[in-house]
Amino acid sequence: MIILAVKIFLILFLTNLVIKMLEIKHTLCPSCSVGCGINVVSFEGDVVGTNSYKRHPINEGKNCLNGRNSIDIYKNKLESALISNSDADFEKAIEEVISILKSNGSEKISVICSGNNSIEEVNAIKDFAESNNYNIGFYADNFVNIPEDVASYDDVENASTIIAIGDILYENPLVGRRIAHAKENGAEIYSFVDAPCVTANISNEVFESLDDVLDKVADESLIVCNKIESGEDMDKITGAAQKNSAKVLPVFSKCNTKGALGIVDAKSKEEMIDLLDNTDVLLVFNDDIVSEIDFDYSRIKSIISFTPCANSTSEISQIVIPIKSWLENDGNFVNSMGLTQNFESVVDSADLSEIEVIEEIQNKL
Repeated sequence: MIILAVKIFLILFLTNLVIKMLEIKHTLCPSCSVGCGINVVSFEGDVVGTNSYKRHPINEGKNCLNGRNSIDIYKNKLESALISNSDADFEKAIEEVISILKSNGSEKISVICSGNNSIEEVNAIKDFAESNNYNIGFYADNFVNIPEDVASYDDVENASTIIAIGDILYENPLVGRRIAHAKENGAEIYSFVDAPCVTANISNEVFESLDDVLDKVADESLIVCNKIESGEDMDKITGAAQKNSAKVLPVFSKCNTKGALGIVDAKSKEEMIDLLDNTDVLLVFNDDIVSEIDFDYSRIKSIISFTPCANSTSEISQIVIPIKSWLENDGNFVNSMGLTQNFESVVDSADLSEIEVIEEIQNKL
């Protein structure tokens, strides 16, 4: 009995010690534009997991799988700069970037930003591009014409008719949860999807044509969309909304797409291809344009990627500059319903932030 008591004491003591060494900090989930809160758990400075942020007003202590896995970006961080896929000194990599920029005409240099960038980073990227007369590209999944007065998440839950475009329940569960609540409250749900999906399971009717589902938009309906095929489709959606005094809630695949749309004009996929077709030097800031735009990137002489971790774009880049991830940064995101949300760093990093890297390049130029 004494030995058992000692074992129990040691287990409790060590468990309590580990708990005391754990550090939990609040931040925002970067997995989509819903803007959920998330807790990041660190042990002796290393990120080890996440848990729910119980008091966050948007997700109320619930996080989807994408949110729980959002820390993978930190686990897969780049450890050094790369030149031609080989480890390189950071300063040498920056000097290579400067040399490439100076030896090419500005009209053939293009800068790519995305909804992965914070408000502050998008402003810095835009200023950098404009001050050097570089082209700037921003692809927002064909969302190029967003109404300013969008619906709120409470509007979704209280709607009597909802038009769902895309698989909202599966891809954006915290908004999908509110659609499900509206269904429980008697709302009629109509969906347009191009493949079998979870959202269709709660719909009154499922349509294969965008035009057909938009015919269901009545006075004070609500349209929730997370996928469109073209800017023309977005015009159809906003047109149907305006005609019927309906509200629209676009839900984006990236955390700050709505914020970036207020700073930089988005391009359609066709416009992005035209931009790439006239580019000799491509600078990509925290985006994976290769996985989004189908293009023969071997036609571009130099691709330079600024990213916290490897992706399809960095794999074909001549130079890769590591930057801080969102976990190591401070800034602001704007979520789908237009709410500006502040986040602070939850772990320390020796890497430079994206803005610091831009400043260093600009100073050397």
